[in-house]
Amino acid sequence: MRQLLRAAAALGLSVMLCGTADSKNVGDMAPDFSRADFAGKPVHLTDYRGRLVLLNFWASWCGPCLEEMPRFFDWQRDYGARGLQIIGVSMDDDAAAAKRLLARRPAPYPMVQGDAKLGETFGGVLGLPLTFLIDPQGRIAGRYQGNADLAKMEAQIKRMLPRP
Repeated sequence: MRQLLRAAAALGLSVMLCGTADSKNVGDMAPDFSRADFAGKPVHLTDYRGRLVLLNFWASWCGPCLEEMPRFFDWQRDYGARGLQIIGVSMDDDAAAAKRLLARRPAPYPMVQGDAKLGETFGGVLGLPLTFLIDPQGRIAGRYQGNADLAKMEAQIKRMLPRP
């Protein structure tokens, strides 16, 4: 499966596969998780209640993921003071690959290492990128699989954030 995902990413394609029966969808409560970020600081999803969270599953080898990241960096800078918090979840097999990428392109938001267990709590991460927009009460307000329409995603973010 991972080879299929990597081959598609090398071609600049995203792969969208059916999720498990427990796929997390709009309206569902986002499952909590606790992980240390790459700097060793604990990241608990529930600590961000009261904020709009963009939770992005990505990998260093995923072309569409790497295309999204600069926009997410900008959004954290532009909308963070209004209540947006982005959290990145690297689905690389080895954290070293993600750390090398982030050394060249530091992220202005927490990045944690994901794995199959964390992916399963969100219904299975069977294609990258996968992004969830989680409202301040912890409910999934948006689910974006594959090459997402970033303008549409940003419009939803702007609608959900308080006015400046």
